[in-house]
Amino acid sequence: MVVLEEEFQNISPDELKMELPERQPRFVVYSYKYVHADGRVSYPLCFIFSSPVGCKPEQQMMYAGSKNRLVQTAELTKVFEIRTTDDLTEAWLQEKLSFFR
Repeated sequence: MVVLEEEFQNISPDELKMELPERQPRFVVYSYKYVHADGRVSYPLCFIFSSPVGCKPEQQMMYAGSKNRLVQTAELTKVFEIRTTDDLTEAWLQEKLSFFR
């Protein structure tokens, strides 16, 4: 079972990373305003699996074991993983999304 812990409105990637625990895994579903190179704007729904180094192995296994099922059930296509909360920046997210046109 996946439980919604918190919900934020109008939060930037940099603000979001401040909300993530540094030593516990989390699933994040994030709608991001992405401006394409040709000026089009889209709002991709991104799934971010935060699995920081130093997590308890049991927690990592529990989250990793349920990740694929959650992604499939929610039909998410933009799936990313971070190993440290410092990785979650606007530049990082834009780089990841640039592969999807």
